[in-house]
Amino acid sequence: MWLRASCALKFDISVPTPFILMLRPRSGAQQWIAREEYKLAPSIHVHEFTDLYGNLCQRLVAPPGPFSVRTVVEVMTADLVDEAPGAPFIEIQNLPDSVLGYLLPSRYCESEQFSQMALEITAGMLLGYDQVAAIETWLRETIRYEPGSGDLPVSAVGVNARQVGVCRDLSHLGIALCRALCIPARLVVGYLHGLEPMDLHAWFEAYVGGRWYTFDATQRSAKGGYVAIGYGRDATDVAVYNQFGPLASLHTQVVNVERFEPDEP
Repeated sequence: MWLRASCALKFDISVPTPFILMLRPRSGAQQWIAREEYKLAPSIHVHEFTDLYGNLCQRLVAPPGPFSVRTVVEVMTADLVDEAPGAPFIEIQNLPDSVLGYLLPSRYCESEQFSQMALEITAGMLLGYDQVAAIETWLRETIRYEPGSGDLPVSAVGVNARQVGVCRDLSHLGIALCRALCIPARLVVGYLHGLEPMDLHAWFEAYVGGRWYTFDATQRSAKGGYVAIGYGRDATDVAVYNQFGPLASLHTQVVNVERFEPDEP
């Protein structure tokens, strides 16, 4: 399907404030970026770089006063999320070097504390994809998904204790449970067509059967319409913006995702 996704951020800046933004999706196996717009007001110098996880990031110093960022992307993405029941667990010695870091505990995914719980949730499942699918189902049935319930990231331990969270929180717990089973897992932030209420979204991916697969405990079916912006170990790595120094006030954040038919050439 073709999607047009946009994000508009407006800040009130009191003093010159350094920012690192992560708002440019890149083409990959499940999406192809056809057109982009990226507008800053006022227009200022931006330096772009690629971080450790391959994400496109922008560095800038926002001047005092109103400051806004608006991005628009037109992307062709998969109509359905790929599923692969029975896809096997990949033994650690056979994993690609690039995924090894996603086996380790991280700031918001304390996987070392979930070994027994993960084994109980996945008891009787084939090793690999079916274990992750069992984790996704357990999250959906156990942890209450409540959009808007928290602005700050919560670790997997905290989410399990509270039994409620936003999309990012459910993903943190899912990642920790996967890593406890020696299955590489990572957080993804981006857009989802049809999300209610509309906002930026987070889900997780697990590496089984020789590739990454999408899992999202906040959705009842494996529909398509995902547009990934950033990948990382947890929320520490995939903030769409980080600011440094005195806190700049985020005045508004508006996200929109719509289907469209591209013009014929």
